[in-house]
Amino acid sequence: MMRISRLLAMTLLLALFAAACGGAESSSDDTSDADDAAAADESTDDEGSDEEAADEGSDDEAMDEGSDDEAMDEGEMAEGDFGGAEVTITGPERDDPSVAAIQQTLTQWAEPQGINVTYTGDADWEANINTQVSGGNPPNISIFPQPGKLQEFAADGFVVPLSDEVDATIDEFWAEDFQADGQLDGTQYGVPVKTDLKSLVWYQPARFEEFGYEIPDTIDDFTALMDQMVEDGNTPLCVGIESGQATGWTYTDWVEEMMLRLHGGEVYDQWVTHEIPFDDPQVVEAMQAVLDFWVPENVFASGGSIAATNFGDNAQPLVDGQCMMHRQASFFAGFFPEGQAFADGSEEAVDVFAFPDINGDNPALTAGTYAAAFSEDEATMAVLNYMATADYAETRQTIQTEELGGSLSGFLSAAQGQDPSVYQPLEQSFLEILNTADLARFDASDLMPADVGAGTFWSEGTSAVNGDITAEEAAANIEASWPE
Repeated sequence: MMRISRLLAMTLLLALFAAACGGAESSSDDTSDADDAAAADESTDDEGSDEEAADEGSDDEAMDEGSDDEAMDEGEMAEGDFGGAEVTITGPERDDPSVAAIQQTLTQWAEPQGINVTYTGDADWEANINTQVSGGNPPNISIFPQPGKLQEFAADGFVVPLSDEVDATIDEFWAEDFQADGQLDGTQYGVPVKTDLKSLVWYQPARFEEFGYEIPDTIDDFTALMDQMVEDGNTPLCVGIESGQATGWTYTDWVEEMMLRLHGGEVYDQWVTHEIPFDDPQVVEAMQAVLDFWVPENVFASGGSIAATNFGDNAQPLVDGQCMMHRQASFFAGFFPEGQAFADGSEEAVDVFAFPDINGDNPALTAGTYAAAFSEDEATMAVLNYMATADYAETRQTIQTEELGGSLSGFLSAAQGQDPSVYQPLEQSFLEILNTADLARFDASDLMPADVGAGTFWSEGTSAVNGDITAEEAAANIEASWPE
């Protein structure tokens, strides 16, 4: 279970009232499915802060104090013991605020340890990491936007299992659901370092108040709300799935949301691993449920049709009142007009609520990145150990916000034990939804074979949205494309 303690829940709620308002975001160039699609015209790479827990799992605090802690875990080193070791890191995040935040966060921790860390963001990360590995010259660490790619590298022996110390730190700061996608056959290879929350509905509270609408608690409530909006002469949803070569990924996100809500985590996992076929009736049900939401009276599509509307062209229509809601991931704040107010109580402010559930299991669909090592040396593992901590996430968030002049950072982490006050009110809402979810699963298309998850799931889904084929036909075509 992923529910945080009452103490942290209260801390988060208090922070929501106390923190200052947010500004516009510059979104990060993460290439996990949703963020990947943000750059799709270029390529389709994209609880409780317990003091004793921090002492056990976070090297940096003990080392910054320079203590010779007799309880130091195996693999922990005192300040300077690494003697200037070089640790190179590559990853897909390449926008200036993200690169600066990653580098500065790691440098201020690593220098006292006698480690020189260099992070390089790479627009062609996937192609280049393949070349580096095949040439025998990989970095010490790389940050993977797709767990499927990490698991393939683990199966081929290219990345190494994490040390016992890093395993323990991950256990301390990350709930089990966020660890699982960095594993292969029960062995942990990946450190979760960034979390994107997808299960969000964007709306304007003042507009809801104007029409007397309430935030829905269940999918039945959500459906009833859309019906009421149509009756009132409003359009419930802005929807667009166009994204260049990645057109269709928005539909896959909705299908994943409905798979989680209709059938739960176990069936979702079976779907991802092909233990049930893609054309299983449960999958077809989820695919059809989305098409039923997207009937013409429910949708505003600025491009004239859902398939012709770019996924990013839904923020301005929401602000203009051409639709009342838009389901999209946490990175979407970066698509609103400059100066847009978020969660500050003003009439024009935009806020979010959790995409509602069906079975009371409070699910969250996520994406994110995992760091993995190509070598077992102690300096590399020490860096990964730090990246697994709440301090890494909290420090990166602080620096990235500063780099953006106080705007929304585009960074989010589900690491437990962070001080929520370093996040702005809208971002605190993201954290609260993440940390109070009882069920979380990673974006399915990022876990499936690329020919399916970044291929036929997108293309056949688009055909179904266009009405060219039925949900059943789309599912059968996707199933036929699954690699043997």
